[in-house]
Amino acid sequence: MKNNAWIFYSIAAALFWGVWGVVAKLISEDVSPYANHVLFSIGMLFTLPLVLKKLRQEHPNRKGIYWGLISGILAIAGNVAVFQAFSSGGLAAIVIPLTNLYPLVTIVIAILVFKEKLNGLNALGILLAIPAVVMLSGQTLLFDDPAAFVKSIGLNTWLLFSLVALFFWGLFSAAQKVTTNYISAEWAYAAFIAASIVLALVFMGTGMVDLQFSTRTLLLGSLAGMLNGLGVLCSFAAYKADGKASKVTTIAGALQPVFTIVLAIAFLAESISGVEFIGISLAIVAALALSYEKQTTTEISHQPIHHE
Repeated sequence: MKNNAWIFYSIAAALFWGVWGVVAKLISEDVSPYANHVLFSIGMLFTLPLVLKKLRQEHPNRKGIYWGLISGILAIAGNVAVFQAFSSGGLAAIVIPLTNLYPLVTIVIAILVFKEKLNGLNALGILLAIPAVVMLSGQTLLFDDPAAFVKSIGLNTWLLFSLVALFFWGLFSAAQKVTTNYISAEWAYAAFIAASIVLALVFMGTGMVDLQFSTRTLLLGSLAGMLNGLGVLCSFAAYKADGKASKVTTIAGALQPVFTIVLAIAFLAESISGVEFIGISLAIVAALALSYEKQTTTEISHQPIHHE
């Protein structure tokens, strides 16, 4: 069971991010992405008591703290890039499914840099997860009007910002894995929060945030931040529990929209399309395939900078 802890942490990350997706929908039109990040940072502060005990018990490796800060900066930079993609004329029907393919970047890094090994079922899981992510993006012209989707793709500003977001988010997941090679998941999360707070202060100091929040927006935004933060903490825990970067990011990325859609149906009275139903099925099968490990083979460290 201990060897499979990374699977449960990955699913927990997807669950928290999935619930976050539902809560975030309730305020998505009330605040800008920069204000949303400030609320996100406030919400994460309420999760600090969960890791304080571990923080007091350990003296962190400085290199791990640096990597934790880098992971936070990469994640937030990706969020800003998505906002710029929309501001530059990008359609949600194209930007969302495109940027949600970020696990591909992590997978490439995991295989080429971390030297991770995947068995046949794991590879099948990745092949199933990618179309599942696109199908579950919520908005996509790829299935509704393929011709319009292809026609909309061209070398323009919004596409470049979308690719930047995809790249940064992929790097973020890889940086999470590197971070946990040096420090605990709790310290990695603390460094992530520190980076988030610094950038929130920068956004406020440069006048990019209107702090006139309604009570409803403040409460829901902070709750969304707590949920998102718990998802980040669980993903760090999955990596620390020897979860491979290629697997953790793909499982979490594929299952997150599954939880969001199911909860939206239950609590927001939303309906599900045939494409989304197929996407949910593919995501579940993909997660099962990615979680498979050959019991007869002893796992060896797949990263040269980490020794178990």
